[in-house]
Amino acid sequence: MQTAEWASRERSGPLDVVVTGLPSDAHTWNLVFIQLLIEDLGHHVINLGPCVPQDEIVESCGKYQPDLLVVSTVNGHGFQDADQLIRAIRSRWELAGLPAVIGGKLGVLGAEQRAGHGRRLREAGFDAVFQDDPEQGQDVGLGAFEAFIARLDAERGPAAPLSADDAAADDRVPADLAPVASAASLEGVAG
Repeated sequence: MQTAEWASRERSGPLDVVVTGLPSDAHTWNLVFIQLLIEDLGHHVINLGPCVPQDEIVESCGKYQPDLLVVSTVNGHGFQDADQLIRAIRSRWELAGLPAVIGGKLGVLGAEQRAGHGRRLREAGFDAVFQDDPEQGQDVGLGAFEAFIARLDAERGPAAPLSADDAAADDRVPADLAPVASAASLEGVAG
């Protein structure tokens, strides 16, 4: 498949989304939250989990050919890992057109650094960078993320209906990459 074919390939139905943490980030609750949010929006998620080596993320995107890559980070050191990751993704011809976004805490300094990190990560190849604005509240980044997914889904066209047999045979999410937690296990988790 050539890069131009990535954007024009025929797809319908829910988005297939790979969600991942970065090699230096051991946090899991953010990944579970993002997975549940995307699933609540009606899409399929493969959650690679925390501390995923860059090569594994790139290979997983090549293997699963998702409609979207979502990178989430909490530890404040995600900028460097994310910059290297997106450059590795964009260097692969078969992934050059893959929509990729990142969100979370990308640095440890302040608003000036947040703006610089977002700009630099978009320049490196991310389609969007979602960061909360402390002055406006955390829902700013979350709302923008949901709008991005809705826009991406709308650009793909209407979903093709699945028969009961097709739905039962849907094996896009391998058993070894099943969700890492249920909604009930998130009770009491602070955001």
